[in-house]
Amino acid sequence: MTRILLFAATLALAAPLALPSIAKDEPSGKIAAAFGNTVLSIYPDGRSQKIWLKEDGSWTGLSRRGNPLAGNWTAKGDQVCLKQTHPPIPFFKFCQTLPDDPETGIDSKDLGGTKIHLKLVKGHVTKAES
Repeated sequence: MTRILLFAATLALAAPLALPSIAKDEPSGKIAAAFGNTVLSIYPDGRSQKIWLKEDGSWTGLSRRGNPLAGNWTAKGDQVCLKQTHPPIPFFKFCQTLPDDPETGIDSKDLGGTKIHLKLVKGHVTKAES
């Protein structure tokens, strides 16, 4: 019981120290361009995943099947690193360069290595044409 309480106390003390690091990171222009907009990951089958970054270090999204997603993000240079918390995926962290120009996108790969096209769409779009 003592070990559990000690562990819980350690987590309680460490958690407030970890949160400001998300807010302190100054996002690059590419990441900041995503605030208030939709990042589409367009797959070869035409379906797309949508991600919305928030300035507070959180993100929400919709999977290719329309299921809700959520998590936290951090900046790593010009890349955004996503950690998914809903549905929870243990040890999931994926870093990606984001497009910053709505007129063009960038070709990339998803976590599993599938080729995708990333596109920035103005506004909070839930249905978008690729």
